Amino acid sequence: MRMLVLGGTVFLGRATAAEAVRRGHDVVCAARGESGAVPAGAVHVPVDRNAGLGELEGTHFDAVVDVATMSVGWVRGALSSVGADHWTFISSCSVYADHATPGSTETFAPLEDDPRAPMSPERYGAVKVASENAVLDAVGDRAFIVRAGLITGPGDRSDRFGYWPNRLGRGGRVAVPDAPDQPAQHVDVRDLAAWVVDAAERRLTGTYDAVGPSNPLSLVLGEVAGAVAPPGTELVRIPEEVLARHGVAPWAGPRSLPLWLPADHRSMMFRDAGPALAAGLRVRPTAETAVDALEHERELGLDRDRRAGLPPEVEDELLRAVG
Repeated sequence: MRMLVLGGTVFLGRATAAEAVRRGHDVVCAARGESGAVPAGAVHVPVDRNAGLGELEGTHFDAVVDVATMSVGWVRGALSSVGADHWTFISSCSVYADHATPGSTETFAPLEDDPRAPMSPERYGAVKVASENAVLDAVGDRAFIVRAGLITGPGDRSDRFGYWPNRLGRGGRVAVPDAPDQPAQHVDVRDLAAWVVDAAERRLTGTYDAVGPSNPLSLVLGEVAGAVAPPGTELVRIPEEVLARHGVAPWAGPRSLPLWLPADHRSMMFRDAGPALAAGLRVRPTAETAVDALEHERELGLDRDRRAGLPPEVEDELLRAVG
């Protein structure tokens, strides 16, 4: 199979290209190449999608995988420039407008991207909806729309999962949110990449929430701790009012507790994994992802400045506050 990955140098795009190469496919990665190298065995075609696809204009592939993040223009440009028998677009569960109501499938109204507009989760989701619509309008029943949830594992630089293997791997008293029953779910980048390649091989189409099963946050953190924490590690539950009083944010940011969600977003990680699992998505245990994520954390530097997580001094404040 001849596959074009629009991206292919970082995280999911790179993992997808690597998996396709591993299976013996002929893989072309179209990217600027400024964020990293393509996997060994793939061909890199330098392109700046703001200026089109260059030498790829007018070509045809058995499968295309587009990991475009924010630009509807990029998506439409690729669809008009390249032909394919199967077209995967990596979207996001951020397309859903209601993260408070379990099972809600209402999406944001589609929105054209405007580089001058301030970024927000709502804008991101609305642009993803517009991009999905562009794909469906152009290729119809050849489209595979992947609404990814939280993607984890080696290569992740968001810190939204890696913080926990990093911190729990150090042991001691570890501050965790006192929200044990909050849903939490993720998908390992390698499992998602394998499913994307499977879908291209099988010509699987449709729109899916690409997530693993949802479990209580206490279980997820317990699995991570069981995989990487030294003996004697204590998970100390910090009441949510204490977190708020100390200025700790949910989900992401430099003073945050990743995986913790605000009350009006508690269903964000309670999406139905059943259809994707029935369609062939296979997910590894959280413990395995945690072990490999910790190795990646070590490569990046355990003490680096983080995009998400608690600085040690803030965690110390929280632990003192609860005794």
